[in-house]
Parts: sequence; C-alpha cells; structure tokens
Amino acid sequence: MMGIGEIRLLIWVSSILYLAGFSLGFNPVDNYLINCGSPSNLSVGGRVFVADNSASQILSTPKNIFASTNSNSIDLPLYQTARILDGISQYTFPISKPGRHWIRLYFFPFVYTNYNMSMANFSVSAQDFVLLSNFQLQKDSMVKEYSVNITSNKLVLSFTPSDSSSFAFVNALEVVSVPDEIITDDAQTINPLGGYQGLWKQALETVFRVNMGGPTISPSNDTLGRTWVPDQDFLLNKNLAKSVSNIAAVTYVSGGPTPDIAPPSVYGTAVEMNSANVPNSNFNVTWNFDVNPGFQYLIRLHFCDIVSSSLNQLYFNVYINTWSVALNLDLSIQQINTLGAPYYMDFVTGLSDSSKLRVSIGPSITITSVSPNAILNGLEVMKMNNSRGSLDGVASITLISQPSSKKSVGVIVGVVLGVFIAVVLAVVLFLICRRRQMARHQHLKTWAPFSMNGGNSLSMGSKYSYGTTINTASNLGYRFPFAAMQDATNNFEESWVVGVGGFGKVYKGVLKDGTKVAVKRGNPQSQQGLAEFRTEIEMLSHFRHRHLVSLIGYCDERNEMILVYEYMENGTLKNHLYGSELPSLSWKERLDICIGSARGLHYLHTGSTKAIIHRDVKSANILLDENLMAKVADFGLSKTGPEIDQTHVSTAVKGSFGYLDPEYYRRQQLTEKSDVYSFGVVLFEVICARPVINPSLPREMVNLAEWAMKWQKIGQLENIIDPNLAGKIRPDSLRKFAETAEKCLADYGVDRPSMGDVLWNLEYALQLQEAVIQDDPEVNSTNQIGELSPLVNNADYVETSVTAAQLEMSSLDDLSAVSVSRVFSQLVKAEGR
Repeated sequence: MMGIGEIRLLIWVSSILYLAGFSLGFNPVDNYLINCGSPSNLSVGGRVFVADNSASQILSTPKNIFASTNSNSIDLPLYQTARILDGISQYTFPISKPGRHWIRLYFFPFVYTNYNMSMANFSVSAQDFVLLSNFQLQKDSMVKEYSVNITSNKLVLSFTPSDSSSFAFVNALEVVSVPDEIITDDAQTINPLGGYQGLWKQALETVFRVNMGGPTISPSNDTLGRTWVPDQDFLLNKNLAKSVSNIAAVTYVSGGPTPDIAPPSVYGTAVEMNSANVPNSNFNVTWNFDVNPGFQYLIRLHFCDIVSSSLNQLYFNVYINTWSVALNLDLSIQQINTLGAPYYMDFVTGLSDSSKLRVSIGPSITITSVSPNAILNGLEVMKMNNSRGSLDGVASITLISQPSSKKSVGVIVGVVLGVFIAVVLAVVLFLICRRRQMARHQHLKTWAPFSMNGGNSLSMGSKYSYGTTINTASNLGYRFPFAAMQDATNNFEESWVVGVGGFGKVYKGVLKDGTKVAVKRGNPQSQQGLAEFRTEIEMLSHFRHRHLVSLIGYCDERNEMILVYEYMENGTLKNHLYGSELPSLSWKERLDICIGSARGLHYLHTGSTKAIIHRDVKSANILLDENLMAKVADFGLSKTGPEIDQTHVSTAVKGSFGYLDPEYYRRQQLTEKSDVYSFGVVLFEVICARPVINPSLPREMVNLAEWAMKWQKIGQLENIIDPNLAGKIRPDSLRKFAETAEKCLADYGVDRPSMGDVLWNLEYALQLQEAVIQDDPEVNSTNQIGELSPLVNNADYVETSVTAAQLEMSSLDDLSAVSVSRVFSQLVKAEGR
C-alpha cells in the first residue's frame, strides 16, 4: 500500500510527463488523477492516472468494490474500470495551494456482477457545493467538469446514494489546480449592462467549450487538459457561416490572454460571415445552446483577428440572446494595435426561464467604410451555482448529506434527541428574534425616510399628485409588515403579476382600505439587491412630482425587499407601443406622454442642489395612469450628479442596451446628458413603435437609434414611423419632434440639449400639431434646440395670468405645473421649487 507521500511523488512525475510538450504550460501544484477501480496506472494523452489502490488512503467507503469490463464498445481505457460506492463515500484530497481547482468526473455505465450502473442514482458534492443531484446515467460516456475555489487545506468530494437501495460509481476523477488568471473575480452583466463581482465565490460547471471554425481539441493539446468541441452542431444556419484557419497569425502579447486561457488552435481558427452567399450581408451568424433554466451563466467569448490584412478593417457587433453586448468591436484596438492578438470578454447572464441560450455576431451598422464582417474564435459557457450552492436542480448540501435508509434503533434515538434539541433551539431563537424585533421597532421610530421638510406632515393630495397625506410622525405606517403584503397580493399570486424586471416581479395589490398599489418584490437571486432597494427609497422619499411615480411604503421583514408604489392603471409606455393587444396611441397622446416624462426628468436634473441622474430611462420605466398621464419609475440605478465644480461622475456603467449613452459606455463618466441620450432613444421608439434592439431584423435595422438616425439625416423619417400614425401628424410637428430626438442622440454630451430644452421643443411640437400659432415666425422654422425664448430664461418673468392662488397650490407639488404662457407651461426656474 502506498502512502500519501508516495502518491504525491507519482502524481508529480505524471505532471512532468504531461507538461513535457508544453514549455509555456501551467504546472499545477495539486494534480490528482485517479483511474478508479483499476489496480494499475494508465497513461492517457501523456497524463498518468494512478491506480485506485494507490489512492485508497484518501478514500473512505463502506466497501471496496472494483468493477471492470472487457466491452469492445469502450473507446477510452479509463472507462473499462469503475469504483462502486455502495454507501456514503468520501475522497479527501490534501490541497497544497488553496484556490480554484478543476474537478473532472468520468462516467460510463456498464454491468458488473450484481451492479447495473445504469440503475445507479446518487449525488456528488464538493466543499459547500452540490455538483450532481439524483444523477443517473442510462448509457454512453460522460465527463462532468467543474471549477471550485477551495479555501482550505483539503477538498472533500462526497458521493451519496439517493437511497439505501441505490449506489454510486465513478470511472475516473481529476482534482487539478487552475491558474489564478483563468477566472477573475469580475465580469460584465448583460441586463442591465454593468459590472459583476463575486465570481471567486462561485462554483462553475463547464456546459459548453466550443472551438469555432476548428476541429475537436483533445486534452493532450491543451495546456490545462481541456476538451474543445467543433461548433457545427450549434450553428443555427450553417450556410451563413464560413470557417477560417490561420494558426500562424496568432500572436500572444504581454498583458493579454496566454495559451492557458485558450490554445493557439482555438485562437487560430474562427467562424466569419459567409458574405459570398449573401451579397448584401444583412445577417447575423448565430449559435444555439441548450441550458438549464433557473441558473445564471458565465459566458466567455474568445476573439482573435486572423482574417484582416491590416488594422481597423474589422468592426462588428456581438449579441447574447436579445441583448447587444458589444457594438462596433475593433479587436486591433483592444490589444494594443496588434493583429492576431487573442482577446476575450466575460459576461454574466441574468436568471432566465428559457432553456435556450443564443449567441450572435454581425457586422457594424454604423461603420460603413469597411467590408461587413464578423468573427468568433471560441466560446465557453459555464453554469454558476444557485443561491442554495447547487449546480444541479434545487438540492442543497443539507438535502443530499444523508440518503434514505431503513430505520434502526440508533436512528430513532437520534431523531428523538434531534427533536428535543430543535425544540430547545426554537425557543431560544424565538426569544432572541423577539428581542431584536423590539429593538428594531424602537429604532424605526426615529427613522423618517419620507420627511420632506421637517414638518409634522406634508400634503401630497393636490390635484396634480393624486397622492395621500404622509405624516412623518407615523413612518411606521409606511413600513408594511410582510403579512400585509401577502394579503394585498393574494399571497403573491402569479396571475397578479403585472411586470418583471431586473429587481424582481411586480404584483398588482389592494390594501385593506381599498387602495390599489403596485408591489415590487425583490428576487434574492437578482443582481439588483440591497443597494438598489435603498436607493429607490432614498430617491423617492426626497422627491415628489406629479410625473414621478410615488412611493407609498416598503417592507424589509424576513430578508424581503419589497417596495410599494401607487398603482398605474395603464402599465408601461412600452406595452402601448408594441408587443401587446392594447389599442394604438394617437399622436397627441404620445406627445403628452413624452412631455410628461420630460417634465419628470427635468425635475430630477434641476430640483435639488445636485442633479439626480436616472441612468435607466426607457419606455418600460415610463408608466401611465388611468388618464394616460406619464410618470417616470424605477430609480434603483439612480445616482447623484457631479458637484458644482465637476463636470461628471466617474462610475461603473449601468443601464439598458439600446438606450445606453455610448459616451458614458466608453468613458464611464456619467452626466445628466446620459439621461438625455436615453430619452432620445425613447422618442424614436415612440414614433416608430418597435423594440430598440431586435437581432432578428436585417442588420441595418437591428438598432433602432442607428436605423432611425439614418433616415432622419436624409430627411425621410416619415418612411419608418408607426403605420398607425401615417397621415395623422402635421409635417411641422413631426419635423420638430424628429429634430429633438436627433439632438438628444448627439455623439458627445456637450452637444446634446438639456432636458429643459427638450421639454421646450416637445411642448412646441404639440402646439404645432394642435393649431397654427398666428404670426409666429417659428412655425416654419426648424428652431434649433437650445434657442429658448426670453420667457424661459428669465427667472423673474411670470405672466400675469398666474395668480397667487395658483402659486400657493403649486408650492405643494412643483412650480413646473404652473402654466406661464400659452405654449410653455413647464419651464419655471428650478430654484422656485
């Protein structure tokens, strides 16, 4: 019998043999390769899997059962033997260097005496993660690959039969160190676009590892022993794709990916657009993958420009599902102006109910000076563990730690003792929780998040706000108990769901007094969490405006994050434009909605000492009440604007694709003009009534903002407007509206109008639609944005038609509600608020 020291020596020798052909390869500190059920070592692709009996000291199992077969159908010698684990069994691996490790499990079911491995049913766990739950393999071979960050000096790999009549098996296994740079802690999210941190805490399962445009790459040709499969089986339309190979062109540069990230045989092959079959190149190349719903996925995209003859010849877009994750990607810029330099991008998806994952590439729509083309060299899709620490279903470590078995005296005694201890603990916990609840109750008496002016109460019941009276002395009334939320939503009845967002689901609710409310319940697995919850409360408790959705209260019991808003009877602007059975909005209704939304945003930007930047302006965040009055909603991503002596706020990029300010995306510098850009996209969305990103359309139509700007610049926007509006818009009104949207989408923020200027022009577009203003020289003018009338710029000017009573009433809400002229009713200086 070999000791652990001898095992390590043998494993070290096998590592040297494996790395002999890879001078730049990674030398793993921990490198356990076990040929389970075999009495002898086995060399596979230059790696030596040690005999199972050599590893017996690291295995704890009720029985030592070695299984073998002489079947001719087995193509890999590792599958000719197996270890039968008839009962809870554990492999305990000493770890020399904590960090991320590969765990690879090899399975092939065959029959050995009384054990038919296709009938085996078991779970596998490692550290605090469930790798497999109730796993059963009927036929064929399978390799399951995981990477887990091991934080202690040992790794315990547990095999647990599902019940007393079942068993587990494994043909071979690996536990191998992973280079630190392979999985960093951060990535990009795709909905909304932003930063993700915490990958080091995640266990990952490799679901797909694909070599685009190339053949299978075996573990012996990869420095980390990985397998890469061809992409042909995943291509949605093979006729649109063309495989290319130029391995000699691959140049690894300092600071970029190494061969450990992906070998030259991955970066040296690619799939590009097959433009020869489609002369106009109006298409995307798309791959489809089957995934398990209910999980997040880490998607790694590998790029290397092996098709261009010089720099800056290739610009293309990349999409994941319906989201654009990279626009006008120029690989030569990404890697220090070097052709053929590898580059990769990591993205984390949100939770999805879909069992399909789609990745697409297509040419740039805006950069027309180069030939349309797009490439992808490699792709990795890795499943991330869920909130229970599981990579397989809803099981958790506690659920699989003990299999079902026949009762015995010991079990009965254990259960009795367990129940007794549980009762004692429950009583203790109840007393502790009660004390904490009383302490929290006392604390909440002093917290007044809805205090607006330091007074005892604030009337929000003006004819403009449609609100209620908030009493700052009774803030506990606005901290709803969880039971009240259950009652209001019929225990969160799914049929009461009126919307789903990044934070969670939104339910229609009815309070006990009959008040209709919208209840937004945070999803604990959402990427938007406590920070967004607090931001929403802080923002809406300090700002009140008839065009901002009012916050009624919140609930934070039982680790819940629930926000309660006034109910908006007519839902989102988006649903009234497309994708539903709702009747089409008239042009006047659309203008009124845009004007109301602009008023709300203008108030955010100017209503306090420092501007509030919304950061997620889109049609889905503009809600309509029973009278179709618009209110801006969802302030979870909002951020305070720059100080007086600053021009911007430096911050991580967040927002929604299609609406995101490209200057903010490039420079990560946020200003109010980022909201203006997003609102400009909404304006085009309003007039064209279509999604802002639609990858299923021809390439020049995928991005609404780019497509609409193309038509606007040649003065023919009327060719793409909503057919329901055809012949119903006055030309002057359309021209004014379109010019406003165009100015909002200027490439640089300094060239965009303020929200006050946008509001001025939208009000004017409405007046041009309703009637011709006599003797007004602006009627037939394009009226460049920013040339405001003296009325707007003069803070001291108030028309005599504005009475003292009107001013007094307005002070309860916002002075922007006062009509100060026959045309422009919203533009009183912000200092009056």
